[in-house]
Amino acid sequence: MNSNKKIRIIISGGGTGGHIYPAVSIADTLKKRNPDIEILFVGAAGRMEMEKVPAAGYRIIGLPVVGLQRRLTLKNFTALFKFIKSLNCAKKIIQDFAPDVVVGVGGYASAPILRAAAGLKIPTLVQEQNSYAGLTNKLLAKKADKICVAYSGMHKFFPEQKTVLTGNPVRQDLFDVKNLENEAYEFFNLDRSKKTLLVIGGSLGARTLNMVITKELNRINNNNIQLIWQTGKNSFMQAQNEVAYSALSNTRVFDFIYRMDLAFAAADIIVSRAGAGTISELCIVAKPCILVPSPNVTEDHQTKNAMALAVENAAIKVADKDAQNDLIDTVLQTLGNEEKMNMLGNSISKFAMPNAADNIVDEILKLVK
Repeated sequence: MNSNKKIRIIISGGGTGGHIYPAVSIADTLKKRNPDIEILFVGAAGRMEMEKVPAAGYRIIGLPVVGLQRRLTLKNFTALFKFIKSLNCAKKIIQDFAPDVVVGVGGYASAPILRAAAGLKIPTLVQEQNSYAGLTNKLLAKKADKICVAYSGMHKFFPEQKTVLTGNPVRQDLFDVKNLENEAYEFFNLDRSKKTLLVIGGSLGARTLNMVITKELNRINNNNIQLIWQTGKNSFMQAQNEVAYSALSNTRVFDFIYRMDLAFAAADIIVSRAGAGTISELCIVAKPCILVPSPNVTEDHQTKNAMALAVENAAIKVADKDAQNDLIDTVLQTLGNEEKMNMLGNSISKFAMPNAADNIVDEILKLVK
């Protein structure tokens, strides 16, 4: 390779913050290692990566690809047509950009570009974030040169010789949350004498969590607990109206929290879905967590992610179907048990892999010919 030639990397994937933020973290680490590296993102047109990636300072191209429905429906014929169209677009992107390596971080957006790259003999790397491999990555891994995983025991899904345990990259601003408490209390205008509950349903929100919190707002308030609540866009207006109607001065409601570092810093206990990216962040933050896995994901991988922590007493798992009856009881019981709070925080910190982005970048650069 010409030593003067700039290294070019394509990073593809998206759909949710759980795919986007690790991708941006990988890009940031690549640029930190070598500021001259050129990075192009490829995502799905109309999805949140088309907004979040440019906000992080990177160029992105959107493909017309859409996800397959799990039930038999005519929409899957449209999805197939859009996949073929996306594959043609992906080939042109690769020919124009001429990447040295193509990286897929999960989600259906990564399928066309990695398929096209493999067909054009460009080295590819797949990052599997979950403890149970998704269908897209299982298919892509067959031709991938390297598969980076976040959980041990992933050889049941991928060829052992290609697989390396790296962890999931997280946002760099989360490594210092312990020193941000003062700033966090001021930012959210919180009372230091009260316990703070943080509820996050992922970047797109979570219907079950929003329903439970809406129903239990007064109970949370009556137990002298402050609430930071990320609802997602669809539920925000209703949540805001409920808080205003009940005149709850201890509740801060957001459609999306842009300063998650401060939200984590302020929290005494966190209620969350169990997406792989979120769990990796929670391990770094090392606060007591109650995980309510979404049942509406492929192969129920969020339940498997949550169980990987719950069996080690590193988090509490509440099933989605039980959340209406059990979630707030579990929050109150846990907050009232200082010994359990300390155990949960200490146990989850042992799962943290703070060097994940560097580990993945090491593998990417090894593939540069």
